[in-house]
Amino acid sequence: MANLKELRSRITSVSSTMQITSAMKMVSAAKLNKAQMAITAMRPYADKLTELLQNLSASLEGDSASVYAEQREVNKVLVVAIASNRGLAGAFNSNIIKAVRNLYDGVYAGKQVDFVTIGKKVNDIVSKTHTVIANKSEVYDDLTFANVAEIAEELMQVFTNGSYDKIVVVYNKFKNAATQEVTTEQFLPIVPIENATSTSNVDYIFEPSKEEIVEQLIPKSLKTQLYKALRDSFASEHGARMTAMHKATDNATELRDALKLSYNKARQAAITNEILEIVGGAEALNN
Repeated sequence: MANLKELRSRITSVSSTMQITSAMKMVSAAKLNKAQMAITAMRPYADKLTELLQNLSASLEGDSASVYAEQREVNKVLVVAIASNRGLAGAFNSNIIKAVRNLYDGVYAGKQVDFVTIGKKVNDIVSKTHTVIANKSEVYDDLTFANVAEIAEELMQVFTNGSYDKIVVVYNKFKNAATQEVTTEQFLPIVPIENATSTSNVDYIFEPSKEEIVEQLIPKSLKTQLYKALRDSFASEHGARMTAMHKATDNATELRDALKLSYNKARQAAITNEILEIVGGAEALNN
């Protein structure tokens, strides 16, 4: 059994760790509340805008079809991997890294696969073994639509100039504080809607024209789609960190209690030994 001094030192260390994890949990909980409200308010708008653009794009044929909907033979793929700049969030970052490796080694095996990383943790791992053409981790310093729109414009540019045939986004989709779903979405080309025949019968009135409306709305829709993915990931990060820190605090509490029990047992044993020594000494003097 460890001596009393060592046990006291370990109890102090575990108590300090518990205070840190508890504080981090409260900070993440506060940030999660704000991030959750942002993504919850944004998601219906983004989903409806994407649905509308898919319907309109599906109705455009031939020369009128959007350049962003051009389907090509997939030889060069660009993967946008979204994680976080910090750790201590459970499996949040490692799940993205696993998904990225699965795309590289499985889904797109044999093709040229390059990466755009958003988040220092995923960039540190992916850049060691794969080609990272850009690291946009600084966007988390000021996560606004304008800053994300700049990244989306760069992605649209490399697709329209033929540098890549397909662009996909990998991120953690926010479900709740304890659940994040790793999601892989096709960013470009625009995914054609499955029920195009049923939607083409809708009687829309277009002003000035369908083609002009689509060409103006598609870039905005793509920017919104990427911004939604980053907002989802941001909320998921704080949810994962809050959950991880909650578990860490519980574990530290259990360990501290176990150490205190061991300390009290060791202290009781030491006191008992001292009493026995005193009684033994007194008996020896009497004899």
